[in-house]
Amino acid sequence: MSSPNKITKIEVFRVPPRWLFVRVETELGIVGWGEGTLEGHTEAIEGAYKDLTERFIGWDAEQIQDIWQHAYRSRFYRGGPVLMSALSGLDIALWDIKGKRYGVPIWQLLGGKVRDRVKVYVWVGGDKPADVLDGAASRRAQGFTAVKMNATDAVDWIDSPALLQDTLARVRDVKTLGLDVGIDFHGRLHKGMTKQLAKALEPLKPLFIEEPLLPTQAEEIADLARMVSTPIALGERLYSRHDFRPYLERRAIDIAQPDVAHCGGISELHRLASYTETYDVALAPHCPLGPIALAACMQVDISAPNFFIQEMSLQMHYNEGADLLTYLVDPTVFTVKNGYVEALDGPGLGIEINEELVREAASKHVSEKAWRNAVWKGEDGSLREW
Repeated sequence: MSSPNKITKIEVFRVPPRWLFVRVETELGIVGWGEGTLEGHTEAIEGAYKDLTERFIGWDAEQIQDIWQHAYRSRFYRGGPVLMSALSGLDIALWDIKGKRYGVPIWQLLGGKVRDRVKVYVWVGGDKPADVLDGAASRRAQGFTAVKMNATDAVDWIDSPALLQDTLARVRDVKTLGLDVGIDFHGRLHKGMTKQLAKALEPLKPLFIEEPLLPTQAEEIADLARMVSTPIALGERLYSRHDFRPYLERRAIDIAQPDVAHCGGISELHRLASYTETYDVALAPHCPLGPIALAACMQVDISAPNFFIQEMSLQMHYNEGADLLTYLVDPTVFTVKNGYVEALDGPGLGIEINEELVREAASKHVSEKAWRNAVWKGEDGSLREW
């Protein structure tokens, strides 16, 4: 039985482009890194970490499950994006520490690997998609075999069907390059428009459609699943197994996309992998975030039988001021070849963070306004979904 390894320090770093890194140090001098990014709500997460720091300094870093349960259950209010994102970063860092202490990748602690490499996809286009053909060609040259793009710009509750034609044209264009393409509806469309677009896309055989409706609409998404054969994916705005339950019980989704920085970290992502497998649902973790979140996802991907494909944020449209590889000592760990990234073999998360650069970036970025998503309005001045 291993001796205790008490947590002595928890630090939080706000860094470009919109990420929140967590550094946890123990009495044995082991440092673990986590990511608790919640895009657009950085200050709320920073506040949550003040509480977690007060609660868990002095606890044994070995007892990941006990810390997770206390962080989640010991207060009357639980769950939701803020508390779960903060817990996520702490949990990831604790797994990193455990792997480093025993000199093994985290996937070894999760039962070992079931694959040698991880299939990946990347974004083309931006929030307001236009010509994506050149971007897709560039991604293919980088070694990707699958991409994802937004389905539409802002759309009214019910709008002209003509607005959907551009989406179909872009999908056709990208598929001429031999790439698979996922279509992110981003919860922007409401039921009347989603039904039309999903049916129109079906003959084009997209890899999946993502968040076809807002995550509040489990029944309506289940109805859609019975209407089309295209795999339906969602989960970035679900924060635990309990949030996924209505979708699984209604047979509403084919692909689960929990975000390791929002759903409770590696501990809950690993549980979600097993839970969704029970319903014959594939796992494709959401990750338009930083290198720590991606490495954490990959640890579960490598060990989960129902893993399908992994999102990565390389050169994504949100990445202004830094990119996926910026804070890595060795960026080659995420090299893409023929649509895959090799399994991470190093201890813990399998990546080395450039701490000096993180501290330097955070010292400058902390005084800048945190990232916010756009706010879109229609021609009549009413709010539309972003």
